[in-house]
Amino acid sequence: MGSPRCPGVAFLLGIVSGVSVFCLAPALDIPLEFEQLPTITSQSPSSMIAVPFDETFSIECEAKGNPEPTYRWTRNGREFDLHQGPRLIKEGNSGTFLIVNKGNLTQYQGKYRCHASNKLGTAISEEIEFTVPRVPKFPKEKIDPIRVEEGQSFTLKCKPPKGIPPLQIYWMTLGLQHIEQDDRVSMGLDGNLYFSNALVKDSRRDYCCYAAFPRIRTIVQKTAMAVIVSRTQSINDSDSNASANAILERKPSLVVPPAVNTDTDIGLVKDDKLELECIAEGFPTPKIEWIKVGRGLPNKASIENHGKLLTISEVDADDEGMYVCNATNPYGKVAHSFHVRVEEPPRWLFEPKSQLATIGSDVHIKCSASGLPPPTIKWRMNGELLEDTPVSNRQVLDDTIVLRNAQPENSAVYQCEASNRHGTLLANANIMVMNLRPTILTENYQEYAATEGRSVVMHCKVFSSPPSSITWAKDDTTISVEEPRFTVHENGSLEIHTVEKGDVGQYTCFATNIEGKSAITASLDIKDPTRIVDAPQDLRILRGTTAQFTCQAEYDKSFRGDLEMLWEKDDMELDFNHTENAGLFVDDGILQIINVSRKDQGTYTCRALTPLDEDTASAWLIVLDVPDAPEDVVVSEHRNRSATLKWVPGDEHNSSTNEFVIEYEESEWEPGRWKELMRVPGNHGSAHLKLHGHVDYQFRVSAINAIGRGPPSAATERIRTPPSAPDKNPENIKIEGHLPHEMDIIWEPLLPIEHNGPGLEYKVSYRLQGMDEDWKEHMVKRHSFVVKKTPTFVPYEIKIQSRNHQGWGPAPRVVTGYSGEDLPAAAPGDVAVEVVNNTLIKVSWTRVHKDKLNGHLGGYRVNWWRLRSLLYSKKAHGVKQSLTFPGDRNHGMVPGLKPFSEYSLLVMAFNGRGNGPGSHPLTFKTLEGVPEKSPFLRATNVQKDSLTLVWTPPLEANGIHTGYLLQYQLINGTEEVGELQTVNISSPDTTKWVLQDLEPDSRYKFYLRSCTKVGCGPPVNEEGATVLEGSRASMHEGISTQGWFIGVMSAVALLTLIALIACFVNRSKGGKYSVKEKEDLHPDLESQGMNDDTFCEYSDNDEKPLKGSLRSLSGDTKAEDSGDSLVDYGDEDGQFNEDGSFIGEYAGHKQRESVEVKAMTQSAA
Repeated sequence: MGSPRCPGVAFLLGIVSGVSVFCLAPALDIPLEFEQLPTITSQSPSSMIAVPFDETFSIECEAKGNPEPTYRWTRNGREFDLHQGPRLIKEGNSGTFLIVNKGNLTQYQGKYRCHASNKLGTAISEEIEFTVPRVPKFPKEKIDPIRVEEGQSFTLKCKPPKGIPPLQIYWMTLGLQHIEQDDRVSMGLDGNLYFSNALVKDSRRDYCCYAAFPRIRTIVQKTAMAVIVSRTQSINDSDSNASANAILERKPSLVVPPAVNTDTDIGLVKDDKLELECIAEGFPTPKIEWIKVGRGLPNKASIENHGKLLTISEVDADDEGMYVCNATNPYGKVAHSFHVRVEEPPRWLFEPKSQLATIGSDVHIKCSASGLPPPTIKWRMNGELLEDTPVSNRQVLDDTIVLRNAQPENSAVYQCEASNRHGTLLANANIMVMNLRPTILTENYQEYAATEGRSVVMHCKVFSSPPSSITWAKDDTTISVEEPRFTVHENGSLEIHTVEKGDVGQYTCFATNIEGKSAITASLDIKDPTRIVDAPQDLRILRGTTAQFTCQAEYDKSFRGDLEMLWEKDDMELDFNHTENAGLFVDDGILQIINVSRKDQGTYTCRALTPLDEDTASAWLIVLDVPDAPEDVVVSEHRNRSATLKWVPGDEHNSSTNEFVIEYEESEWEPGRWKELMRVPGNHGSAHLKLHGHVDYQFRVSAINAIGRGPPSAATERIRTPPSAPDKNPENIKIEGHLPHEMDIIWEPLLPIEHNGPGLEYKVSYRLQGMDEDWKEHMVKRHSFVVKKTPTFVPYEIKIQSRNHQGWGPAPRVVTGYSGEDLPAAAPGDVAVEVVNNTLIKVSWTRVHKDKLNGHLGGYRVNWWRLRSLLYSKKAHGVKQSLTFPGDRNHGMVPGLKPFSEYSLLVMAFNGRGNGPGSHPLTFKTLEGVPEKSPFLRATNVQKDSLTLVWTPPLEANGIHTGYLLQYQLINGTEEVGELQTVNISSPDTTKWVLQDLEPDSRYKFYLRSCTKVGCGPPVNEEGATVLEGSRASMHEGISTQGWFIGVMSAVALLTLIALIACFVNRSKGGKYSVKEKEDLHPDLESQGMNDDTFCEYSDNDEKPLKGSLRSLSGDTKAEDSGDSLVDYGDEDGQFNEDGSFIGEYAGHKQRESVEVKAMTQSAA
């Protein structure tokens, strides 16, 4: 049912589908300081029910008017005195009163109407029906049992008591178990329980009908009813031995509606609910079908109650027509027709309007309504029927009242009431007849302010009769403002659009009619607008981090201290004192969100407010996180060793899922440990799984996005796969020969889950490669096997196949391996040495023939040792050193040799078993080099302008010593140094030098280098200082007689003597050259790659030179370095590759220094 369109509508469905609607009088907007008719402003709904649980019931009526209205009430059309009893309480000066619930409210039941009156007229309310319901009860009665034969129809009648709707009926047992309903048994709209045919199981003694009234919270129960169903015996009981029942089969007949030949006429109100019911009896149970004659059932039609009830909610004119229900079973058919009509309650076509008329004018009051059936119109004036209140200048013309030459005494409240059987409409129209000069209701001298670029409205509310004309002028002029930006509205207000600075000033509003003229003045000030100049920006941020929004605004200086910065999230203002917002902080326009969580995602808005205007700016906060765990993970289509896993992806949290990880856990081998099975792209929701046999599986799924991997889903239920033969054979087969006549076969075993069943073992098959012979086979359970008594290093073909109790794995692949290796049987030939420089040689040789290798060639090893320095004639076997050159090659580079020395060298091949015999030793000599630096340099005999330098010769001259290069420069404790002076000392035996013509009381730095004809070696550094004139004698005496100087010199002499003795002893032990050489020619397995320990180790740490000192020496130093250190050829622990880079065994830089010192000491001895 559509609601009528009128202001202030109050309506309620009545108990009998009738509707009453009350429309308040449209407001004239007359200020209350002026006399005016009463107007009803609020009233109670048109239907009120006295619910027994409420303490009081308020019947409301409020009105306005001038003079203030007085109130009176009528009940059932008669005057009702509110002072007739203590149970009625009037509320103040309003028309509202209370009825106190002290039981027995029947005397107050009826239809109430409020009348609000003053001297100008009377307004009335819609009738308010106050209903006092009785407590519904079933009558006390004794109900005889219902006896029927099997197959007959019967009805259990409820006959519920009357009460306040809605009514709800239930059929249950005394134990509150619902009676099961179906095609055969169902409840009708009347509450009765219908049985289309009886069955023996219908027999019971506790059929109960319960009636519920929710509005009064009451449920009542009818006396229990008993039903006894007796079996129908066959015609000839003796023939059937009383074992068969004969139920009477018959065609349908209608129980609801009753079986009559006339159609049923149904009338409804528009928007009501249509309910058509057909219940039939018969055996077998009839089926009900519905049709609409001339067209199909409406789309909104619904079939309920096992096909017996057709419903259409909110019917309209399109639902009118003939509906037919057909009840059929195999023995016949019965039909019934329903003619449905849709009617309408009254609705306004033209609602009477309140009017303010001038004296002498004609007033037309029109009222018309539509409905089905057409409504009747009834007029009242001040609550009284029009015929009871004659007026000389009033005429009624069809649907219009006309007041000719209206006068003030014609002011009244006219009521129009439109009614039909479905409801009533009531409207009040206040007719005021008066003349009045303009009265401006807006306060004078108001101040307005606006921000530049926005709009401002200055008010001028006027009341007058007849209506006034309104004009506005600026700055004490009477010229009306006329610009496109200026608009005078019907209510008198002046609106200025897009205000400018020049709009500042005073404005006057003039109101004029035939009775006079009035004016008010207002002032306008223009402010700078509020603008957000640094707006928050959209953020995409990880959960758990900190988000920061910035918001800075500009505003008019006059609002200093009044600016307010507010933050909103999703249009709700943030309360920073609330515990839920503990992670939010705001300071100086910056909003910080600490430890961002998913609930923080949303739209954040910054609002900059002044008393006059505001500006806003918004930004998104998108919280990124790992995906949620997938849901509804299930295994489907499980067949043997395959299955399909399906899932529903979880929330991606603003980062698309890249892939899903499927994991499995099995309960036998590693229970509780989850392992990855496979991955699928992120746009998939299922995966096909290939599984191993004889495994108890469960699965789970997790998702991965750009942020990371999310939590796993809940595990699926377990599934078990049947056992089967292995799917694969062992991999990573390795053939090794640790002994010459054995072959070790090792492989990577199958994982337990790959067994596919119990009883796993391996078949090892082998035979000589290239030989036409049968495979030798062995079954083993471990993952290794040793073949005994094999020829040395011959190729074999090997294959390994897995098997369990279910059968063999796939055909194995054949791999080739060799039996055990032996030592190489031959040495490389044609060994030659090419001296590259004084520390580097190139060694070449001819390869060992593959038949002599007795295994896989590992490479070649070069051993060498120093025999002597070329400065001395006596030879000694030095420390053996070795380099390894892997692979099949015929040369290599050997670095790190001592210059000006004689060496011996041999080459051998090696394989996995070890080294072969060495080649014949080859002797070679290295080129002359530069000396090492002197171990000792000191300044002595210091004078005013001279001093004496004392030093020791270099430990290793690396050639024929030709002399020394002495250089010195003035330093005096500053970073700037003097010019470098050079002295060439040509005698190698010189160990001291006197420097003359030095600066008194000055400090010098000295550099001494030993030289050969190749060049000079690294310098040894020392500092010394001259003295003043007066301190020369004391200083000379001090140095020569000081105990520390004597002690140092004595210690140096003693250490030198000890070193010489030790080196002599070592030389004597190493003199057995032939034995040592024999060891190098035939090395044993234990000694391969081993170096002798070295001694006589010495290290000299140079002092860091001053600024400029190295620059002056750099040219000489660079020229004299050999540049052939071990580091230049590779790692110190390594070998040389094909181009000579060092990859073999070597003692390292520190050991090399020890070897050099040792060799020099031996030669000196």
